[in-house]
This record gives sequence, C-alpha cells and structure tokens, in this order.
Amino acid sequence: MIMSGYSFEKSFPVLYGDCNYKDEIRPSALLSFAQEVAGQSADELGFGYNDTIGDRCGFFITTTCCEMISPIRVGDVLQVSTWPLTPRHCIFERDYSVGKGEETVSLLTSRWCLVDLDTNKLLPPERLKAHANCPYRDERVMSPDWSLPKLRGDGKEVYSVQARLSHCDHFRHVNNTKYADFFMDCFSEEELEEKRVKSFRISYVKQVKAGEKLTFYRMDTGEGTALEARVNGEATTRFFVSFIRADEEKPKLKHIC
Repeated sequence: MIMSGYSFEKSFPVLYGDCNYKDEIRPSALLSFAQEVAGQSADELGFGYNDTIGDRCGFFITTTCCEMISPIRVGDVLQVSTWPLTPRHCIFERDYSVGKGEETVSLLTSRWCLVDLDTNKLLPPERLKAHANCPYRDERVMSPDWSLPKLRGDGKEVYSVQARLSHCDHFRHVNNTKYADFFMDCFSEEELEEKRVKSFRISYVKQVKAGEKLTFYRMDTGEGTALEARVNGEATTRFFVSFIRADEEKPKLKHIC
C-alpha cells in the first residue's frame, strides 16, 4: 500500500528501558514514541504546545487504538510516521505507522480535542492559526473501534496506586502513556508468559492529578480483557487488550509511511 502526502517520521531504538521482563516492548513505550512524533509533527505544522499555550489552549488525547502486528524487541530500530487527518467539528485525529526495516510492526490511531485551558470548553479547529494551511492527510491505517466496554458494577478489584508527580506532564495530570503500565500490571507473569499484546484501546475519561488514588478493576471477556481505573469510584480511564500466542503470528506486512 503506497501512501502519499505529509508525514513526520522519526527513528527510535528500542532500549531495555522500553521493554518488559521478556525484552518485548511495553505498550507504554509504544505510546511514548507515538506521543513524541505527534508533538514534533504538531510543532512542525504550527500548532504544537508552544504555539497553543500562549492562546490558553492545548490538545488533550481522548482515545488511542493500537494494533501490534509483529513482536518488537530490545535492539530493534523503529521508524514511526504520523500525520493529522482533517478535523471533524471538535474532533482531531492522527494516524501512525510503525516500521522495522521493510516490515510494518504496529499501527495506531488517536483522537484528540483542543481545550480552552481557562473554561475547559472544546474548541473548533478554526481556533488554530495554522489550521487553514495545514496539509491534512485523510489516509487511514485502520478502521478504528473507538468504543470501550464500561465495567459499571462488574469487574474485580485488582490493586490501587497513588498518582505521583513523576506520572504527570506539563498539564499537571497523569500522562496518557503512564496508564498503559498501570493497566498491564493487572496481569500476572504466568498470564503473560506464553503470549504478547496483539491490540489495545485506551480511553481517557477524566484527568487524574498527583495525590489521587487510582483503583483498577478487571473483567475478562471472550475477546480480551476490559480494565478500568477509578478515583473515588468514578471511572477515569478505560483499557481493552487482546493477546496472541506465538503459534498464531501472521505473515509480515510491508511498511507504510
């Protein structure tokens, strides 16, 4: 599949600190790589953090969908490409392709909203000075399912953790990438030993500040595992993950960028 148009690309070596105890990349590291290229792409296009903070607005991520097509291990070098899609009303979307040499090893898509930092109101794309001339690219890497299961009264409590300053970003709430580690800690070593993450979806419902206590709940389904983080009983983040065994791996895909 050959794509054309704007994209921002950056290479990332996969280091030991990016991987789990099996030397396989953690979902949080993949989210960090995506966050990095998204930020640098936005900077390049004129609507990055430094461009928007002066107007008292900023981008908050709401949902990310990820397909982990092939194993990614320590020592691999990844080429991560991203581009923004044309906004719809107050919804901003961005796609990502992750390659290893000629092979596509992961695909991601994310949704964002532009927020007035004083009123918390959602803002339209016209608020951005760079919107009119932005080279949006409406080629998708996947057909995302943006929905995530709500556990409601279901789900088994797994553990709790207190949000710390080291978990927070410049908006002073827990950074989106940190939640992936929190959620993966809901699984035991025995559960993860013979399989790897195949796909995941993560949705950010409400900001969490340093000092707040997060409690995690789990519900297993036929298609995967639904997890939910709550503060004082209120859902703040949802996560749905599916796994694949080594004998179920599919043929490699040619990298797109």
